[in-house]
Amino acid sequence: MKRALAVAIVAAAALICWLIVVAEDIRRQSTVDEVRPADIIIVLGAAEYRGRPSPVLEGRLNHALFLFLQKMAPLIVTTGGAGGDPVYTESEVGRAYLSRRGVPAEAILVEREGESTDYSIAAVMEIMKRRELKSCIVVSDGYHIYRVKRMIEAHGFKVYGSPRPSAPKPGWEEEWSYFKQAIGYGLWRVGINI
Repeated sequence: MKRALAVAIVAAAALICWLIVVAEDIRRQSTVDEVRPADIIIVLGAAEYRGRPSPVLEGRLNHALFLFLQKMAPLIVTTGGAGGDPVYTESEVGRAYLSRRGVPAEAILVEREGESTDYSIAAVMEIMKRRELKSCIVVSDGYHIYRVKRMIEAHGFKVYGSPRPSAPKPGWEEEWSYFKQAIGYGLWRVGINI
């Protein structure tokens, strides 16, 4: 009994140490803009409010628009499902937002079924395979880039992270964001998708 408890304590301590190391990697990645020319820009979804993007989604869309106008990629794909909204999806709200700002309809692809990051990434990877695209720029919040990059790299694509500009969260909130993403990354590594 004592041996089993000691093993459990050591395993828990090792897991916590691993999560701390990954959270630090996530922190470092969160401020790095790796943008360079690619085949497509992937905008990860965030909340929408009755057809209007939330401030987070709007920030992501504006950053993707900036990269598109800089000719970093000829295509943009918006992601995200309904999230409980019976009328709108995050991805369709993103497409409409970009269209109103001059992005041609043929340059915007939509992944409208995603209910999680993993689901959206898997669907976008299928789109990229069908179109024979090899590289992408991921636009999201900084804390999200690390995990998404690993997911895309696992499919064999070249990926560059480009976090949307945003103000840092106060103290522990930012640290908690990194730690939550480390947990999400760890779960993904063992086959639990969130």
